[in-house]
Amino acid sequence: MSNRTGLVTSADMQREVEQLLYHQAEVLDERRWEEWLNLFTEDGVYWMPASADQQTGEGQPNIFYEDHYLMDMRIRRVEHPYAHSQAAGHRTSHVVSNVMIKNEDQASHELVVTSRFHMVEYRLDDLRHFGGKYTHTLIKLDDTYKIKLQRVDLTNVEGPFDFVMQVWL
Repeated sequence: MSNRTGLVTSADMQREVEQLLYHQAEVLDERRWEEWLNLFTEDGVYWMPASADQQTGEGQPNIFYEDHYLMDMRIRRVEHPYAHSQAAGHRTSHVVSNVMIKNEDQASHELVVTSRFHMVEYRLDDLRHFGGKYTHTLIKLDDTYKIKLQRVDLTNVEGPFDFVMQVWL
C-alpha cells in the first residue's frame, strides 16, 4: 500500500499502528495508567510543546516534557488518595483518526506516524475540548511497537485553560 508521501507500507503495519493508537486512547479513558506507561520505551518521552514551531523540547518552555520517570511520578500524584486535584474526579473520551505512517527506518525499526485527535474531558461540571495532531516515533521491540516519542500539538495551544491538565491528551 502506498500513501501520499510515497512510503510503501503494508496493510498489516498500518493496522498494527492504528490499533496501538486506539489502545492508547482506551487505556487513557479507563485510567489504566500503568498499562499506558508500558506503551512507552524506557527512554520514551511525552512532549506537548508550547508552540507549534518548536523543534525541540530541550531548554525551552513546554506544556509537558516528561520522560518515563516524570510520567510515572504524575501517575503516583494523580492516583494518590489525598490528591486534591482529583477529588472531583474526571472522565475523558479520546478519538484518534487520520493515522498516517510518514517514515520508516528499516535499520532502526522506527516509524514516524501522524494522526489527529479530539479529547473531551468532563470535570467539575465543566466540559473541555482539546484537539490537535499527534506525532509518534514508534520502535519495534519484541514483535510489538512501543512509543519512543509522543508529540502532542494542540490546535488551541495559546488558549487559556481554567485549570491545569492532570491527565494526558
